[in-house]
Amino acid sequence: MAPRDPKDGGGAGGGGGGAADPEGDIEAPLLASSGSSFFLDPAGEDGDEEQRRRRRRFLLGSHTQSNITSQVALVGADVCPIQSLDYELIENDVFNQDWRARGRGHILRYVALKWVLCFLVGALAAAAGFVANLGVENVAGAKFVVTSNLMLEGKHGSAFAVFLASNFALTMLAAVLTVFVAPAAAGSGIPEVKAYLNGVDAPNIFSLKTLIVKIVGCIAAVSSSLHVGKAGPLVHTGACIASILGQGGSRKYHMTCKWLRYFKNDRDRRDLVTCGSAAGIAAAFRAPVGGVLFALETVSSWWRSALLWRAFFTTAMVAVVLRALIDFCKSGKCGLFGKGGLIMFDVTADYVTYHLVDLPPVITLGVFGGILGSLYNFFLDKVLRLYNLISEKGKTYKFLLAATVTVCTSCCLFGLPWIASCKPCPTDTEEACPSIGRSGNFKKFQCGMNEYNDLASLFFNTNDDTIRNLYSAGTDDEFHMSSILVFFAASYFLGIFSYGLALPSGLFVPVLLTGAAYGRLVAMLIGSQSTLDHGLFAVLGSAALLGGSMRMTVSVCVVILELTNNLLMLPLVMLVLLISKVVADAFNTNVYDLLVRLKGFPHLEGYAEPYMRQLSVSDVVTGPLQTFSGIEKVGHIVHVLKTTGHNGFPVVDEPPFSDSPTLYGLILRDHLLVLLRKKDFIRSCTSSTLNASKHFTHDEFAKRGSGKQDRIEDIELSSEELEMFVDLHPFTNKSPYTVLETMSLAKALILFREVGLRHLLVLPKSSKRAPVVGILTRHDFMPEHILGLHPFLFKSRWKKVRLGKLNVTSIL
Repeated sequence: MAPRDPKDGGGAGGGGGGAADPEGDIEAPLLASSGSSFFLDPAGEDGDEEQRRRRRRFLLGSHTQSNITSQVALVGADVCPIQSLDYELIENDVFNQDWRARGRGHILRYVALKWVLCFLVGALAAAAGFVANLGVENVAGAKFVVTSNLMLEGKHGSAFAVFLASNFALTMLAAVLTVFVAPAAAGSGIPEVKAYLNGVDAPNIFSLKTLIVKIVGCIAAVSSSLHVGKAGPLVHTGACIASILGQGGSRKYHMTCKWLRYFKNDRDRRDLVTCGSAAGIAAAFRAPVGGVLFALETVSSWWRSALLWRAFFTTAMVAVVLRALIDFCKSGKCGLFGKGGLIMFDVTADYVTYHLVDLPPVITLGVFGGILGSLYNFFLDKVLRLYNLISEKGKTYKFLLAATVTVCTSCCLFGLPWIASCKPCPTDTEEACPSIGRSGNFKKFQCGMNEYNDLASLFFNTNDDTIRNLYSAGTDDEFHMSSILVFFAASYFLGIFSYGLALPSGLFVPVLLTGAAYGRLVAMLIGSQSTLDHGLFAVLGSAALLGGSMRMTVSVCVVILELTNNLLMLPLVMLVLLISKVVADAFNTNVYDLLVRLKGFPHLEGYAEPYMRQLSVSDVVTGPLQTFSGIEKVGHIVHVLKTTGHNGFPVVDEPPFSDSPTLYGLILRDHLLVLLRKKDFIRSCTSSTLNASKHFTHDEFAKRGSGKQDRIEDIELSSEELEMFVDLHPFTNKSPYTVLETMSLAKALILFREVGLRHLLVLPKSSKRAPVVGILTRHDFMPEHILGLHPFLFKSRWKKVRLGKLNVTSIL
């Protein structure tokens, strides 16, 4: 068999926690193998610049070395090593003794802590959402006020200079913070959260620096008039807050507590991060139910009823805290802070009626929404690949790219309204016309008194205010068709080109806004055949484009209903979402799955591909397999840990400790490092009488949060100690999950994913062979690895039917 690669992302190398910082608890995995020395930089952002470029080129363009593609991924704006999480409970003597010692009080504290942390996650996520909205409304508001005042004075050149300079400064602020402080904060963060909840960890995705840069950078980026949103960054922010709270304390900062030790495992942290992601959507749109459904439908890979209750409690806390903060701002103490995205959009009349004659226009809206959404994903994929090629040249090119996009965006936003004709102010409106200041439906721009520029009213507002303008009922005649067409085209492509820069940015709100313009455009074209209001068409247009791009149905439906506060639209929204999703699915995958694949995260789907049923697990397991004896020599353990990156090692008892070679269990790298650091060795290869529970505590083996992980290079052992032995039996997981080598790969995948494993031992069919023949890890289930070992599967008819539309060959 071919040599087995040290696989971390696939589950065989390194440990780590998602909430670590650069000096924190991410243990750098050993990713080097023969012929792949450029994977040796574990720190990602701190390594050699040329090395990172080679890693990025490998990730995006390699079609040959598919056996190691699952070891690195594009995390934020940088390529970093990744590793698997392990949701399996380790049942060894130390663990069992710890559970036997726990009484009723321990269990009550454990349950209470879960609810307390959910409360804190909800409150802090609400505060973060409020700060983001407060910052955007004030910063962008001040910019629009100054620009509008200069336009009123006829100083058009000065107005453009202020608009361009402020946008440029805000964009570069976000880019500088992201590139130099927290590269993991780039983008929306939803692909990283989705990958983490699927069992993939990466350095710094939930660190404190990432959290701070995500909030500050999001405020700057959204305020710079780039066509980006804050919903995605708030999802990442909520996940960061949850992960930091669930670290289990920090020995580095002397913040340890017996209460927090319960969360020193991947399983509980995963649940808390799920609640945090739900809180992020709830904070972005004040949609608590929509937030829960978003976490269930989009980012979570494991779900159960107990988690549903805690997630709902978390988002309920978000709604309560936001309501209190909004009431505080009504006193006028929040500066230019307006309604923003924190209140319901007033979009329709109190009573919405629709008839059978309205169905054809609505169906048409859904069909073309699906087509436009799939095209949006297609163009976004091409643009992101281009941006990655530019960004691999270095940090300077990242700044140049951001500067180019923001200058072009500012020129479009300021220049396009000049082509629109002025419209007389309506006489039946309660709103001031023309609008003087930041928000409003009637921007004066270059027009005379009692006139307004409808295109400027769309461009010279925050995204939230523009959405409200488009959603407003009774405004059928406020916008000219040519203005809506120009705004739709500009929003569509600006949203594509604005995403992918090295700064925090979201996709949800830009798609929502573009969809609103699309709905208005359809209403103007075929609205005469319908009795529906143009504002309602805008709402349905948002649903259509969201369904076509993101393929979310239930969560988007509920979020839109919570935004608009009108349940009467439910049937129409459901119809549009279903149609647009079905149409778009015929062309490509949803945007978040596209981003996960593009970034290189080894994401396990909830189903097995048909070609996997043609293979057994023995067809993908490679060797040789590294094992330890039940009583192992210290020097051999040190040698193996230094020369491999595996995270799990089978422990096999051999004579005289057993009648024949017998699999005893599985021991983790982190646990071996604890044993080596403690130095409780024995001098001869004999069974130890050591009582493990008296010399070790469960906390010593618990997964750490903040604080530096041990590395084998940091442990100093004398030559005499290297000749001694250590008894691994008390620290070995005696009941690891196992499968026979004849099991189908499809069946093994379902077991691996549903249980949340990092290692799955493969046992021989015959008792005359070695007791264990291999270990299945996440890497072994990746299409890159499987199709690299068995290229004949490319010709499989079933493979083409199922995977052809996903364009798998483009990522191999």
